[in-house]
Amino acid sequence: MRIAVCPGSFDPITLGHVDVISRAAAMFDEVIVLVMHNSRKGGGMFSIEERMELARRSVSSLGNARVDSHDGLLADYVVAHGVQAIVKGLRAMSDFENEFQQALANRTLAPQVETMFMVSRTDYMYLSSSVVKEIASFGGDISPFVPAEILPFVTKRALNIEKDVT
Repeated sequence: MRIAVCPGSFDPITLGHVDVISRAAAMFDEVIVLVMHNSRKGGGMFSIEERMELARRSVSSLGNARVDSHDGLLADYVVAHGVQAIVKGLRAMSDFENEFQQALANRTLAPQVETMFMVSRTDYMYLSSSVVKEIASFGGDISPFVPAEILPFVTKRALNIEKDVT
């Protein structure tokens, strides 16, 4: 079985993330959407458990995608779970430098696992979770940026109306 992992903080998951995950799902037997804790990004809008639930709702139509979480080295996770590839989306050259550095480190730690880069669709080149949170916090329309399944949860959280997304 060919297994890929799409790691990220997904705070929140965006249509750009879902696009990369969907494209990976067409190439692999199983895709794991891996919600990771990113210590460099500080606290998030959503807890890890909430991010996992939002991701589950966002990829529920994909029959071969599942959601998991990990609070450690990605290389340790992929080895422990028999993953063949790490799939990362790239929006711009600035993404590439950081992702390339991570890919080299992962290759050293888990040489049997390949890293694949998918170039974002043009519609999502500018899109990030940070952009979504910024627009939502001012009451802007984020429907073009997040899956419809999670729109109310992200909107309410950004406006501090609701705490729980389950």
